[in-house]
Amino acid sequence: MKIIKFLSIALLAILINSCSVEPEPINYGKDQCDFCKMGIVDKSHAAQYVSEKGKQFKFDAIECLIREISDPAIEKASLAHILVTDYNNPGKLIPVKEATFIICKKIKSPMGAYLSAFSTDAEAQKVIDEMGGEKYTWASIQSKFEKK
Repeated sequence: MKIIKFLSIALLAILINSCSVEPEPINYGKDQCDFCKMGIVDKSHAAQYVSEKGKQFKFDAIECLIREISDPAIEKASLAHILVTDYNNPGKLIPVKEATFIICKKIKSPMGAYLSAFSTDAEAQKVIDEMGGEKYTWASIQSKFEKK
């Protein structure tokens, strides 16, 4: 009886963990971009989204994420999390709606779009003041990179 109870609890724990819709860490150097299939190595430009069902999608660059989710087959309402890396905190993912995006020719990104995200508008503006570039919101950067 104890074995059955233990197995039931173990199975329940596995089911609960497998249904999680929380983002998983990006395994830099091992994970591949779900859009372009390049290895994800740059900790300053990676991105990720998680579906409502908990399926993880990871990207080597923000523009790959944008192009992927611009596909009409992807229900945007079914995305539990859409995250980008805060350029000033490599490896730290932040929600896209809280990020400020810039295109700055002095900051290379993996796919060559020079696109980076910052956790605050002030941090983005500081980079623009020092190195130039243009500032974008999540909505405006999507419009710039979506598949046409």
